[in-house]
Amino acid sequence: METTEKTTTKGGEFIISDTDFNDVFIPEEFDEEQLMIQKTCEDFLTAEVFPNLDRIDKQEEGLMESLMDKAGELGLLAVSIPEEYGGFGKNFNTSMLVTDAIGAGHSFAVALSAHTGIGTLPILYYGTKEQKDKYIPKLASGEWKASYCLTEPNSGSDANSGKTKAILNPEGTHYIITGQKMWITNGGFADIFIVFAKIDDDKNLSAFIVEKDFGGITMNPEEHKMGIKGSSTRQVFFNDCPVPKENLLSERENGFKIAVNILNIGRIKLGAAAIGSSRKVLDQAINYSNERVQFGLNISKFGAIRYKLAEMATRNFAVESAAYRAGQNIDDAYDALIEGGMDSGKAKLKSTEQFAVECAIIKVWGSEVLDYIVDEGVQVYGGMGYSADAPMDRAYRDSRINRIFEGTNEINRLLIVDMLLKRALKGELDLMTPATAVAGELMSIPEFGDEDDSLFAAELKTLKNLKKAGLMIAGATVQKLMMTLSKEQEILMNIADIIGYAYVAESTILRVQKLVSMRGEEACAGQLDMMRIYLQKAVDQTALAGKEALNSFAEGDELNMMLMGLRRFTKAKPFNIKDARQRVAKQLIEANKYCY
Repeated sequence: METTEKTTTKGGEFIISDTDFNDVFIPEEFDEEQLMIQKTCEDFLTAEVFPNLDRIDKQEEGLMESLMDKAGELGLLAVSIPEEYGGFGKNFNTSMLVTDAIGAGHSFAVALSAHTGIGTLPILYYGTKEQKDKYIPKLASGEWKASYCLTEPNSGSDANSGKTKAILNPEGTHYIITGQKMWITNGGFADIFIVFAKIDDDKNLSAFIVEKDFGGITMNPEEHKMGIKGSSTRQVFFNDCPVPKENLLSERENGFKIAVNILNIGRIKLGAAAIGSSRKVLDQAINYSNERVQFGLNISKFGAIRYKLAEMATRNFAVESAAYRAGQNIDDAYDALIEGGMDSGKAKLKSTEQFAVECAIIKVWGSEVLDYIVDEGVQVYGGMGYSADAPMDRAYRDSRINRIFEGTNEINRLLIVDMLLKRALKGELDLMTPATAVAGELMSIPEFGDEDDSLFAAELKTLKNLKKAGLMIAGATVQKLMMTLSKEQEILMNIADIIGYAYVAESTILRVQKLVSMRGEEACAGQLDMMRIYLQKAVDQTALAGKEALNSFAEGDELNMMLMGLRRFTKAKPFNIKDARQRVAKQLIEANKYCY
């Protein structure tokens, strides 16, 4: 069989380039071993977590630690840990699949993700051989639990402004750390803390591996939270805590870089967890709609309920498409860096950093889709949705933190645009040439000719135009506002929305193209409907965000010309979205679960 060579993709390049569907990974391509790992995660939640959700939320003494121990025994904490440290050495997308499957586990999912991600990865990627030899095997097995101490009372999103200090003792053997950290996940039972502090009067943070038994560590009681009540969240105080100098992680003043790079991984993993949580809520909503009878009919017979189920499924399908596309891009970048001779730890970080824009998009879209789905889940349940005896209560409360975790969604939207523009300034992405071409297109007469009526032609044309809208508005904004652009956060968030919708819509189209190539058009009817439903949403949101942005900085003839261009770029082929939703809902209801 003839194979095509995969094209290497650069992070952020999607906004200026077309992608061939053969070059993307879709969830339907996971192999038997990966699906077995996923099944192990699902079985663990069914056996150990779901029956104990109330006990977990009450923070029953020792329960979360015992669940982490059991997860460690099954290898769920070691999926992406190299084999030399007792792990399975699986690739990034496999670790995404685990995060997705465990994502339905409420507070347990938070504990596991914090341990395997921000708690373990700084040592794995930045530690010395001695540090990795000492800590990683015990973290991989779950013998030691990990947490991450970055946030302080006066430094949330502005992490580098932290006040925690580290001073080398006169003997030169230990750093003495003093300071306060807050919102520390797993704080109540962690054995290892990744602590960020400034040495002397340094401008930037440094990072340290701190063992609980070093002494000088005290904690406030557990925080009372809106949701994720079973997740241990404590304020941690370091009172002249002595840390051996060999426990400095990486180089002095490299802590902020560690935090940023680890957060890139945390962001895309949070998006994956949100997908798994969304899928669970959707299953419950479908089940309930098939059981609940009103006016002599199951409520799943009513168009308004079907609308909700189809929208919930469509949005989760779209984010899932984007998440695993980006996950494979990270894996491919890693493989290329390894082939070029780069150290494995550095290659892991560099590959994720390369796709930091995509990581931020998936964090934002995943968390907001989850919030939408749990809100609609409550509505499907009606009065029972508001009862603490039904599952939507916990799902609704637990979902809300995800728009704050790993950098607020506002910060991440600003980062999406900021990172793209910085790459353009460095010459890594040529945004100016296509933006200039789009500006020139506004002055030309639109082309008229025979329409390509082949499958996907209309959708790909619409997608290309959405990207043009983003380039037009971003290019005009940069030219017009220049030095004051960073202060115009509302406009930047408008642009981020356009970019994000283009990426997620494109990922959905590419997934369905590939599925059709594998299974045929008839077998993918539901996916084709969801693709078109989501693309219409992307068109509408682009038109809205674009109009808001243009009205914020342009005026007169320039404004009128660009508004005309926006209208041109947000036209889509007429499509009966109501009937498409009803068809999608019918498949969900007949399967009695999310079946895509």
